[in-house]
Amino acid sequence: MIHFVGAGPGAADLITVRGADLLKKADLVIYAGSLVNPALLHYCKEDCEIHNSASMTMEEVIALMKAGEDAGKTCVRLHTGDPSLYGAHREQMDELDKLGISYDVVPGVSSFSGAAAALCAEYTLPQISQSLIITRMEGRTAVPEGEKLARMASHGCSMVLFLSAGLLEAVREELIAGAYEPDTPAAIVYKATWPDEAVYRCTVGTLAQTAKDKGVNKTALILVGDFLSGPVERSKLYDPAFTHEFRTASE
Repeated sequence: MIHFVGAGPGAADLITVRGADLLKKADLVIYAGSLVNPALLHYCKEDCEIHNSASMTMEEVIALMKAGEDAGKTCVRLHTGDPSLYGAHREQMDELDKLGISYDVVPGVSSFSGAAAALCAEYTLPQISQSLIITRMEGRTAVPEGEKLARMASHGCSMVLFLSAGLLEAVREELIAGAYEPDTPAAIVYKATWPDEAVYRCTVGTLAQTAKDKGVNKTALILVGDFLSGPVERSKLYDPAFTHEFRTASE
């Protein structure tokens, strides 16, 4: 059994209890060293075999998994954040299927949640935005035609961009070509929840210059939308004049 485990956004104590328990039991851990906080490896037992996959090919990763499986070892493949978002784990599963090796997935806290926490922000606010788009700017890897950033931005809702911190000149142009004004609130969250986390509030129009001024070109999320601005309308959930299943409205 291969366990794909979401490491969480960075802080070593933001891995799930299930994920931490598997790390403690693991005989073999293959972790994404370019993104996963190495402090998470402190959960591992002393004799655990640990490999950093940053410089490895998928074929090399699969070979390690197969060798561990053949030896009867408990193997953890440790991915950053939640594996379902830009985790590149489905292609590994396809190869494991060919080899007849079983696997499961332990979800993790995504960095988009960590970034919102760093800003004390809520993506879904009454009368502002009830939707969140998670996407990225097209770079060396293409995106489907219908998911070009300007098209996604045309909705004008809350947005989080992964893998785009080094492309912010193009990001700015695409966001403005969509539905966002240059003065739309934005934020750059560098290494959300890590010890060296940094938050830079700006606007769509100043994204690129802010990143340049702060020396940020990777390992950061870009947040965009009016959810980042001032006071909001009160929700109905705790409004004394609003009746719902658990409470009758007061006069």
